[in-house]
Amino acid sequence: MYVAVLIADPKHRPLDPDALTALRTAWAGSEARWLAPGTAAELALEAIPGNRWHMWEVLQREGIDLCIVPAANRQKRLLIADMDSTMIAQECIDELAEVAGIGARVKEITARAMNGELDFEAALRARVALLKGLEVSVIDDVLATRITEAPGGRALLRTMKAGGATTLLVSGGFTAFSSVVAARIGFDRHQANILEAKDGHLTGKVREPILGRAAKVDALMDATRALGIEPSDALAVGDGANDLGMLGRAGMGVALHAKPAVAAECDLRINHGDLTALLYLQGYGAERFA
Repeated sequence: MYVAVLIADPKHRPLDPDALTALRTAWAGSEARWLAPGTAAELALEAIPGNRWHMWEVLQREGIDLCIVPAANRQKRLLIADMDSTMIAQECIDELAEVAGIGARVKEITARAMNGELDFEAALRARVALLKGLEVSVIDDVLATRITEAPGGRALLRTMKAGGATTLLVSGGFTAFSSVVAARIGFDRHQANILEAKDGHLTGKVREPILGRAAKVDALMDATRALGIEPSDALAVGDGANDLGMLGRAGMGVALHAKPAVAAECDLRINHGDLTALLYLQGYGAERFA
């Protein structure tokens, strides 16, 4: 058995009950269950329909995300999440570069790396090198004035933790940011790269080895082993090419507002909903949000 979950952004266009009825009729689904009025609903299916992606495209044009998940083992015991452009709305290195006056140059490299056009590790070294000489104190200023949480993040973590899940923030960014973001939002642990500094200024180097795509997979596998669970018990979320490994290994891998090349590799794509969409995918109704 499977469950089709429909999610909309009610601030722009609430979920139309007619769209849900039409899908139920076309796919011979069960009676619909509303998870949040105007935002999310689900219906049970006996099999994945052959025209799944056609319907996905139709609903995308209506501002609706359509995801199909197995009915079994929906509530996950581990959340492993990317940070930049996932749990927060920005790319931290781009914000540092903006302050340093090289924003456009660094943003271009970041965009290409996240879309899989460049080697992640090499692109990170190149961008960090451009930050050489920047005062370390700028990091605190960026955290205070430029970094904002992605909508729904706190509800996601509180609800999953109330259900017994462990939460891990795994970033290809930097511990100077992930430590603060993890504490703000409520992650149990965090991992990221370390920016090297000397005499209060960045040296233009990042400590090796760099935490990239393979390291995120390792983090997922290490966490599941430590918890005595399987990768199928984990939910992973990210937006960049360096997230694809962990998205593919987790039982529920979600591409959230992801780069096109990344979304194309994932079955679960959230383009309209916020981070609470990950709760709806697990079968949580809004009344259960912590």
